[in-house]
Amino acid sequence: MSAQDNYEDKSAPLIEHLAELRTRLIWSVVAFIVAMVLCFLVWNPIFNFLTQPLCNALEARDQACNLILIKLQEGFFVAVRISLLGGFVLAFPIIATQLWRFVAPGLYRSEKSAFLPFLIASPVMFFLGAAFAFYIVTPLAFDFFLGFQQVGSLMGDPEAAGEASPLATAGVTFQGSVNEYLSLTTKFIVAFGLCFQLPVLLTLMGKADLVSSEGLGSARKYAMVGILTLAALVTPPDVITQVILFTVVYGLYEISILLVKRVERQRNERLRAEGILDEDEEL
Repeated sequence: MSAQDNYEDKSAPLIEHLAELRTRLIWSVVAFIVAMVLCFLVWNPIFNFLTQPLCNALEARDQACNLILIKLQEGFFVAVRISLLGGFVLAFPIIATQLWRFVAPGLYRSEKSAFLPFLIASPVMFFLGAAFAFYIVTPLAFDFFLGFQQVGSLMGDPEAAGEASPLATAGVTFQGSVNEYLSLTTKFIVAFGLCFQLPVLLTLMGKADLVSSEGLGSARKYAMVGILTLAALVTPPDVITQVILFTVVYGLYEISILLVKRVERQRNERLRAEGILDEDEEL
């Protein structure tokens, strides 16, 4: 066989893989665009849903739930941002399916059985993190921030005999920008959704023998410093939100250690059953 024939034999599978990748990308992009357009058509109900934590906090203070547009075009870009976020969430099952259909043919049966649960667990954990942020963290954060408001008062009557005349106080009232509120809420949701991926990521790395439960356990102090730094970067500068994020993520880290231990135990049991390890021996 000539060098030219050998080159053509090697390039043919590459071209087929690229064609398959192009097909999967096209389907994913089409699904995202369709979902984005659908969300753009109903962006008002989605926005009303996203503003519920703020409205509930304002209602508890007998304040109207009003947000303002600082720029003329801000309302349009808010609708676009909502449609982008909602379109990705709505199209994610199709995107994940296309990813699986591209990767699955190149995996062995054992690799498929190992990879598929993580592909399913990843969006589930993301939605759990997003729900935790939306229903628990944001109400606490908004209640904390709104506590710095102040009711204004007028100066007292200077002719009132025998009474000290109080000074006037300036009112501090929340008049939030639509874009800023949506940016803050999205930041909360995405940050907690990504942090909830920690058990999935570490368990997958443990299954690939890239990390060990013993190594993760010995790195606890470094993990605590890293989680504290992460909490300071991805949350607003209030102690309550940072403590909540640190507690949750560190708890997920400890859960990850237990999951990696379970993976190691299952691997050792399989190797003992195959006769590679002795009964009292561990990998």
